[in-house]
Amino acid sequence: MNKLANMRHWPERMSPNFGMSRSNMGMPVNPHAKVTPQGAPPASAPHVSDGPIHYAFNVPFASELAGPDTEDILYASPDGVMRWTHPEDVPDDVPVHELPVHAQNLANLRHFCNDITQRATLAIEATVICETPSKLQGMVTTVCLSGAADLVYKTREKILNDTPLSLLTAMTTQRCTTVDVDGHLVADLNEGVLRKGTTDYLDETAAMCGVDIFLLGPKLTPMPDGLNGDVEIRRDQRWRVAIYGDIMSSEHAKTRVLIHIDRLLGRIVDSQPIEFTLHQLVCGRNRKNIKLIESTTNTAIYFPPPFSSAFRYCPQPAQRRDPAQIYITGETPQAIEQAKFRLHEALLRIRLFVKDVQVPSAKIDSILLSRMDKVRKIVEANGTFIHFPPLASRNELIRVQGLENLHVERTVRELMTLVGQFYTATWWITQPDSRPLPSLAETQKMLTDICAKSEADVAFDKLTFTVTGSDDAVKNALGVIAQTALVAHSQYQIRVKIELANEHKEFVSGKKNGKVNKIMGQSSVQIMFDNFGEYNFNIEVQGMSFDSLKQGLSLVEQEMPASISFHVPDQYHKRIIGIGGQHIQRIMKKHSVFVKFSNAMDRGGMGREDDDSRVDNVICRTPARNAQNLELVKTEILEMVDRVDSEFTSQIVKVDRLYHRQLLARLSDIEDLEKKWNCKIVFPSTEQASDEVTVTGPQWQVPLCVDEFLGKVPDRYEMVLERAPSLIKFLESTEFVHTIKPKLKSQYEVELTVYENTEDMTEDGSPTITLLWEFTQNNAGGLRDAMDFLQTHFATAQLEPVVIKGAIPRPKSDTFETSLQFFDSKLLQHAPVQVAVDSPTKPNFGDEVARERVTLFERLRKPGSMSSILSSLDRRKNSSHSTTSFFKGSSNVSKSSLISIESTRSFNADRSPWHDSGVNLPEDENPWAPQRPYSGSEKLAVPHAGDITPRHAARQSADSGRPSTSHSTNSGYPGPLSGPFR
Repeated sequence: MNKLANMRHWPERMSPNFGMSRSNMGMPVNPHAKVTPQGAPPASAPHVSDGPIHYAFNVPFASELAGPDTEDILYASPDGVMRWTHPEDVPDDVPVHELPVHAQNLANLRHFCNDITQRATLAIEATVICETPSKLQGMVTTVCLSGAADLVYKTREKILNDTPLSLLTAMTTQRCTTVDVDGHLVADLNEGVLRKGTTDYLDETAAMCGVDIFLLGPKLTPMPDGLNGDVEIRRDQRWRVAIYGDIMSSEHAKTRVLIHIDRLLGRIVDSQPIEFTLHQLVCGRNRKNIKLIESTTNTAIYFPPPFSSAFRYCPQPAQRRDPAQIYITGETPQAIEQAKFRLHEALLRIRLFVKDVQVPSAKIDSILLSRMDKVRKIVEANGTFIHFPPLASRNELIRVQGLENLHVERTVRELMTLVGQFYTATWWITQPDSRPLPSLAETQKMLTDICAKSEADVAFDKLTFTVTGSDDAVKNALGVIAQTALVAHSQYQIRVKIELANEHKEFVSGKKNGKVNKIMGQSSVQIMFDNFGEYNFNIEVQGMSFDSLKQGLSLVEQEMPASISFHVPDQYHKRIIGIGGQHIQRIMKKHSVFVKFSNAMDRGGMGREDDDSRVDNVICRTPARNAQNLELVKTEILEMVDRVDSEFTSQIVKVDRLYHRQLLARLSDIEDLEKKWNCKIVFPSTEQASDEVTVTGPQWQVPLCVDEFLGKVPDRYEMVLERAPSLIKFLESTEFVHTIKPKLKSQYEVELTVYENTEDMTEDGSPTITLLWEFTQNNAGGLRDAMDFLQTHFATAQLEPVVIKGAIPRPKSDTFETSLQFFDSKLLQHAPVQVAVDSPTKPNFGDEVARERVTLFERLRKPGSMSSILSSLDRRKNSSHSTTSFFKGSSNVSKSSLISIESTRSFNADRSPWHDSGVNLPEDENPWAPQRPYSGSEKLAVPHAGDITPRHAARQSADSGRPSTSHSTNSGYPGPLSGPFR
């Protein structure tokens, strides 16, 4: 009866767009317009007089960002140590958010809100509340504004643009940026003092950019031993420049530090203004154009951050970097002029394609605060520029521009998939109970509690809650609202709005809206599809009770498309599909998963870009409740692919960033290497100052490509021995010169050079001899064997050289010592004690590290060279142990649709979108059983252990029709799929 009654009134309740018609196609969506609940007419609500609105939002401070370890600090900008360390009278267990710098940021926010509240002309009240929710370890700062709507939104814009925010992204946590630098460039290691020019430049940069800069000693990193799992300490030979500040200021300071390092290396610095909206277009897809210019001119080009126009915060009295200014460093003026000429040529070739899209302002703010790492990958992969409005400006227009219309369309589609990661919910109280309405203070306390526990923005106006944020944040907020006393005994209606790509409409609704009908009949909710735009449409789930909405929303999310995409070379497609599609049809029916192939022509034509040969061209899609079968389908498909073209993976190789320039100068050799192994070698951008080079390709080819690539990277290692006449006689003998050294080169790929360094002396002042081992990084593992070979000849010549520095210990012997430690037997010999050594392959630092810290670091801290820092370091305690930050990248991966595993390329179906797969799950299953129960009342749709929708580990190759809210390193699918299924 309930189902029949619901269907009887469909013409009045359903939008015209629910069926085949799309009468409001392309109409802009105004999320701030007053919306009247549709469906069955609600009970008449009492008249509520016009009053102020209340708006609560979290201010994402970096309150869990700890300062540097005081033992590593060699120099700090003025007041840096005082700001980032606790006073000496503070207990050891004091939380990180009580650091002076974080306390000052909070005090500034409180002062600003108090000043607003006390202004009689504004008639607005601002309240700041700091809490530590039980489920979190960090502190949450929430601001609640009450007043006229226009004033509230303008005040929010003022707060967010005058506050050093922490962006919730993988690449920008506000904000400690580190630049590695060789110690001899910034210090006189013989005298043990820092170079005054360097310290003065760091102070000048800190004042100009509004950041705190620390010069830190070499980093000691625990590294597990590959053989027995023991943890050894590895020390990076380079020093570090740590920069603390907001995102734009720290990026500005980082560029200045990199330019100064180039000056110390003897390079010339120049600048060139280019319109900032054209920077990404000049760089090209994956910065291909810039890498080519840098390789041919032997220059380094530093671009500003691509989204500086969206963030307007600048600490006073610091200066912002000119967004149009790029810096070029080179060895000669001619090289710089050639680079400028090449940039000018690239500008002349630009044919601009521009497209404007409308996105709700709340979702734009959410993207700016939490998804900028993904947006950066999108623009770099497509060579396009996205012009965002300023943060919290309430502007709904986003402009995308690129060199080709295809790239612009790809960028817009991938951007709109990010928009779909955020929900909007409205909770109308249609008939409150007889109790009086909450006071202003009670309302503000209620909203701040909802906001702090859910991380969503919450507005309250005329007995109506409006919630915006990520999918899980909105569901958490609804769970908290359901527990408030205001709605506990009232009649209400809830509406949750989900945004999804247009091509997925029939996938979610099912044939003849069958899936939607079942959900509405099962959970007593109403589902409407409306607001069809050019790319996305809205799914509105309405319920008259929280429990029914919770169940209905969960069922809708289980019907959302879960996808995975990966690369299979085009020549295997026919083999996988089979004659008449029999092979792939069997796989699809077996796992109830739809599979779609695309070739190079579908992606925009043959030979357009070399990158198109390595994109994800196979996509598997199924409802989220069946997502566990996606990996099974992928496995079966890849079993039909030859080993050399198997699944594409990525491996990160660390090479000194300064040596990248020499590798790029041999770009033709790198391209030959890529063609040989069918791999892609990606260097980081110059501004990132990263050592990580990414090699992507078939999983069986990548190790071979990495090995040959590292064969182009030289390395060296020094062993210092105590000088002795017998040792000198052996090293000058004919056997050593004509027999031992050639064998080391031919058998171990290691070249040995002997020289005397007068600077290296023993503790008692005796002279030393240095053995210089030169090799390539792919042969670093043979260094130990080469040393053992030389040690054998030392023993044969009855020599026992004393190693001063650089010995590599033998591996721990595989004895029964650990398991039979209580047995004292002569048969069970004890493993020899390892010596403190310094090695690039298996370093184990002991007394030498302590001795070196006492000598070099203490000399750098002596009063004669660092009197301004010594007293501060002695009086203050380190506070570098940080608890888990609350404002970090969401790890939820959308508990609803996140069975999706995000892809390096998002699916783009702008020509012939495939709708319902036609591959249904077995009918004997009961898809409407409560498969995704809710845990507690604060959170919706949290999967438990044993849930049929498993949580997959983040993969490099995956894609989602409605992408999840996880922070992955992937961007989007490269181009459209067209044509019917083959």
